[in-house]
Amino acid sequence: MADLFGSSQPATAGAAPLAEQLRPATLAQVVGQDHLVGAEGSITRMIASGSLSSLIFWGPPGTGKTTIARLLADAAQMRFVAISAVFAGVADLKKLFAEARTASTRTLLFVDEIHRFNRAQQDGFLGPMEDGTITLVGATTENPSFELNAAILSRARVLIVRRLDEAALADLLARAEAHVGHALPVTDDARAALIASADGDGRFLLGQAESLLALDEAAAMDAATLAAFLHRRMPVYDKDREGHYGLISALHKSLRGSDPDAALYWLARMLVAGEEPLYLLRRLVRFASEDIGLADSNALRVCLDAKDAYDFLGSPEGELAIVHACLYLATAPKSNAAYVAQKSAMKLAASTGSLTPPAHILNAPTKLMKELGYGKGYAYDHDAPDGFSGQDYWPDGMAAQTLYTPSPRGTEARIAERLAEWARRREDLARAALK
Repeated sequence: MADLFGSSQPATAGAAPLAEQLRPATLAQVVGQDHLVGAEGSITRMIASGSLSSLIFWGPPGTGKTTIARLLADAAQMRFVAISAVFAGVADLKKLFAEARTASTRTLLFVDEIHRFNRAQQDGFLGPMEDGTITLVGATTENPSFELNAAILSRARVLIVRRLDEAALADLLARAEAHVGHALPVTDDARAALIASADGDGRFLLGQAESLLALDEAAAMDAATLAAFLHRRMPVYDKDREGHYGLISALHKSLRGSDPDAALYWLARMLVAGEEPLYLLRRLVRFASEDIGLADSNALRVCLDAKDAYDFLGSPEGELAIVHACLYLATAPKSNAAYVAQKSAMKLAASTGSLTPPAHILNAPTKLMKELGYGKGYAYDHDAPDGFSGQDYWPDGMAAQTLYTPSPRGTEARIAERLAEWARRREDLARAALK
């Protein structure tokens, strides 16, 4: 496991990969994680205070999780043991715990991809963590809130290991060039493209740099030549985990914020990463009701039409219909009035039990029901002036409630005017009934 971002070891011809050769010797040499290992970083403060606890490192691939764990053990003068949840099982864990109990120094157990252990296997760490047999440091690319059980999270501190930014990646390239003794055969534009292609993954960047540094090139490659030489890196995206939920949240909020360009960007990110188009269409249909509603009821129709168009055309032709719907939603007037009304109605219905409708709006299909007053006094609205009778439709003894408050945008502005007029007429009818 080579999460290695520093420069401390001499180059050896035909030796380990470049990332391994550039493994940092100290936490201070780790790049891009100053919030953890800088002068005021969380880990730096733990080491200084001697209060090292179990930790969960959460971050994308190639950002230094394994390296930091190894160097943390060195700094704390602990025995370092590493396993991968992909290959280890309960028997392996029992053996490691037994060895830790008899070891002469405290054990830091690093578990890579700890989210791969199921809930029962995760429970196996609790006893050794509680009695001090091990200090657990787990690494995961997935959201710990979803993937780790509450008992582990209550005993371990979650630290975020950040995606490496351009400055950190540029630092890695400079270290690689210094390590081998010559510059990359690329132009400035190509260097920038190389850094962008890494998508925050330092290990991937060093692998690409190693291929370039091994070339015997007289002329520097431009960005186009570099793109043809290096294989394309697919975006990091787990459709069942954090990438999936993070990007759909970004799309939804861009639509809500009426930014069609940002919304298209996040939509494209998900399509490029292989997201199921029908999932995106389902989310757009939901958005049409939740964030637009009656401000523009056509939004829902556009989304359903886009779904039909995609079913008919498939990918990639049908994806234009998804773009069509996305742009319509982003540029439509916004209202969450229907969504708020739904929540209010559900809360009210749950709190009022089984109140029956007033008798005058109940049907009376039998003689007995007529004798009991069902349907008596009902006013047929189509026979009333302007098709509005103003009758009370709420349960007996329950005052009328306001659940839906239209926004002053789009079609809802006209709906608001209509509701205000009906409210005025109900007041007039109520006053007339009292005379």
